[in-house]
Amino acid sequence: MSDIIRRDPRAEWIARNRLHPLHAAMQPVQHSWMGPNGVIRKNVHGVGFIGPNGIKRIDRSGAQQGGASKRTAAVEVQLPLHQVPQPAFHICVVPDMVGGRLSSHDRDLLGLAHQLAGSDGAVLAVVFGEHKESTFATAGVDRLLVLNGEEFSGYAPEQRVQGLRAVDNQFNPRHWLLPDSRSGGGELGRRFAAAVGERPATRVWQVKGEECIGRAGAGLQDLARPLARLILAAAECAEPVSETRHEALPVELSTSVARSLSRIEDLGAVAVDPGAIPMAEAEFIFSGGNGVKDWALFHQAAAALGATEGASRVAVDDGFMARDRQVGASGTWVTARVYVAVGISGAIQHLQGIGACDKVVAINLDPGCDMIKRADLSVIGDSAAILQALIAAVEAYRNEAKRDAA
Repeated sequence: MSDIIRRDPRAEWIARNRLHPLHAAMQPVQHSWMGPNGVIRKNVHGVGFIGPNGIKRIDRSGAQQGGASKRTAAVEVQLPLHQVPQPAFHICVVPDMVGGRLSSHDRDLLGLAHQLAGSDGAVLAVVFGEHKESTFATAGVDRLLVLNGEEFSGYAPEQRVQGLRAVDNQFNPRHWLLPDSRSGGGELGRRFAAAVGERPATRVWQVKGEECIGRAGAGLQDLARPLARLILAAAECAEPVSETRHEALPVELSTSVARSLSRIEDLGAVAVDPGAIPMAEAEFIFSGGNGVKDWALFHQAAAALGATEGASRVAVDDGFMARDRQVGASGTWVTARVYVAVGISGAIQHLQGIGACDKVVAINLDPGCDMIKRADLSVIGDSAAILQALIAAVEAYRNEAKRDAA
């Protein structure tokens, strides 16, 4: 046989054409990449990835056994338990908890806290009000303090500062970590710093030894300063915890929180037309594709759910939705917390556009389409019947809520 290496022009063309359905399969697996802040990110979910504790990721798709269509039984990997029975000190983290759950920014912050705590310290997460999060243990929380009460609900930064001061008096943490975000952490951190007389380190994206580095000069310069006690960290400040389980033991305050004289009145959320929300900023998107046959019913379901409407390229080309509602690499890249795909098969450019969505729900007749494989929750069946049942369930829930309120 000849030793000449034969080229495959078709395979090279597919690898260059990002709109080709086989484009993703021709790309090399990316194990690490550099984030916007210069932090090297690792694909901890990649097949064969070995973490710092020697745990190797298992192929659950069946690809290594001869075919991606074959699915093997999921193997439950028991992560090692990290325990701190008698912590020498605490690192307090106040996550934003947007929507009652930990965001990627919050998880980066917990990763930084775990780095500062080492083996002797404990990471104490302070959460205000009710939450929906169930993964505090795998996110790196050793102690969990939930401050419940009507006084902490809504927009109440002054009362929350009083709660943080009570935590500071009882636990005297070595460091305070808050996300430097627009979701409340940036404002709360600066208010808390003024209340306790601390000079915070803001927009911190890296911590090295006894020094922290933050962004300055409109994000064009780095400012290094000694490690502060109060740190307002940016996204990607550290790798999130992924290789250990933590206890997340509940703790309570030994004293009651002083009530502040509120100078701010929260009038509640302002009603916003979901159709007026830009696609890139929407948190709940109800998207339709070629499988939708009754578009009037689709619009009715989106209105009942209070969701922002989206569409696939096929639906837009057919004139069922406006061009600015198109989701995908050739339309708008979205970062919704919930993305519902109705009758969308899942072309590669559409899957690229929803890659940053938190939870994806697929409604489709084809159980083998790519959108079903991507979805966190799949409903197989006729879209019209499912949408009618969904509208009926929403109306029944709201009627029951009205009866309970009466």
